[in-house]
Amino acid sequence: MNIRVFRLASIVVLGGCLSGCLVGPKYHRPAVPIPTHYTELRGWTLARPADAAPKGEWWVLFHDPLIDELEPRVAVSNQTVRQDYASYQEALAEVKVARSELFPSLGVTASVTRAGGATGAVSGSGAGSGTTAVINSATLEGSATWSPDLWGAVRRLIEENTATAQADAALLANATLSEQTLLATTIIELRTVDAEVDLERATIVAYRQAFRVTEQQAEAGITSAPPSAVVTARVALETAQASLIGLGVARAEYAHAIAVLVGENPEDLDISHSSRLPTLPMIPVGMPSTLLQRRPDIAAAERAVAAQNAAIGIAVAAYYPSLSLSASAGFAESPLSGLLHAANHVWSLGASGAETLFDFGQRHAQVELARAAYESAVANYRGTVLAAFESVENDLAGLRILAAQAQALDIAVRDSIRGTQIALAEFEAGTVDYTTVAAAQEVQLSDQQSALSVKESRLVDAVALIGDLGGGWSDSQLGGPSRSKP
Repeated sequence: MNIRVFRLASIVVLGGCLSGCLVGPKYHRPAVPIPTHYTELRGWTLARPADAAPKGEWWVLFHDPLIDELEPRVAVSNQTVRQDYASYQEALAEVKVARSELFPSLGVTASVTRAGGATGAVSGSGAGSGTTAVINSATLEGSATWSPDLWGAVRRLIEENTATAQADAALLANATLSEQTLLATTIIELRTVDAEVDLERATIVAYRQAFRVTEQQAEAGITSAPPSAVVTARVALETAQASLIGLGVARAEYAHAIAVLVGENPEDLDISHSSRLPTLPMIPVGMPSTLLQRRPDIAAAERAVAAQNAAIGIAVAAYYPSLSLSASAGFAESPLSGLLHAANHVWSLGASGAETLFDFGQRHAQVELARAAYESAVANYRGTVLAAFESVENDLAGLRILAAQAQALDIAVRDSIRGTQIALAEFEAGTVDYTTVAAAQEVQLSDQQSALSVKESRLVDAVALIGDLGGGWSDSQLGGPSRSKP
């Protein structure tokens, strides 16, 4: 028995040594072309993201109470985020399942049997007589089976599942960031509608005043205010009133969207009117290379490449033989008494191996399939990086151009307000007709609406820039084993 135990131990040690083998390519993060700077960085502060870029609660930069109140609820109550969280938990469970395959499987079985039957002879008169024999038997046995990971297939599976879990963690962070930026954008749009409401109300007041003056001059028979001018003034006033009512539809839709984003029924969230727009922040922008660590979608794409690289190793491991070890030991006794005595001890040791000799190209095709999936993941990763650079450049360009447009519109608004005041004064004096006032008021309203739209666009682009910079997220949050760097 000692010799057999020694042989089994030798097999186990040999299996453990062979388990150090790991077939398949070693993973290295794919290289991507990284620009040294952003072409649209003119006018923006260059800073180290670790020092000055927004982190965590990036939304506080906008100084809006509603944004500050609702943003933390996205990570908890948003249903899209909860779905991605469930996928991440599922991926973590897959890692645990894969790791369990590195270890032996242990089991225990026990049985008790009671059997009996009639014995004796038949008498001359034909009547049977005898006794009933009862036999008790029992077994108690423990067993162990183990398939050593000779070529690293299980370890590659662990690598694949770990990388997949890290990708899911990054996708969870990306979904959270996307929903948070969407919430901030929707609140900005709601605030803009409120500002448009106030603008329309002020316009209605101005149009009502012009209509009153027109009526008075028409009644006085002043030639600069014919009956048609009264009708025109009334139509302008009624149109503005209708526009004010129509803004209620957009506001209701934005309010409902905000409720859904924070996981509430639309009727349960009441948002009061406020025309105060959020503050436009100055966002420090790091070097383009920092996007590779700060964008969760880039991290997810890179982890998908690592998972596919491990899948190649799993496919290559199928070329090599497999080994399975088994052992059992226990007691068996009939009758039942004395089951655990040394004399009733039984045991067995075993080892088996298997190797596929011919599969008509199946394993080769599986390796080719894994390599093709890897190349696809690499292309997706590089495409994600390039798209990230494009998004940041677009945001910077938008903010730069919109800033210049805002300055021009501010001047135009001031001039149009002054022009309306002069036209109305001249109309009241009877030196110009009403069409001059109507044209001036129309230009003023158009310039004010354009200026408000540009403010909204600048805020939305600022939110987009923070999101495209990763919102303060870092791939160090993925945890797990260290990853190869370029």
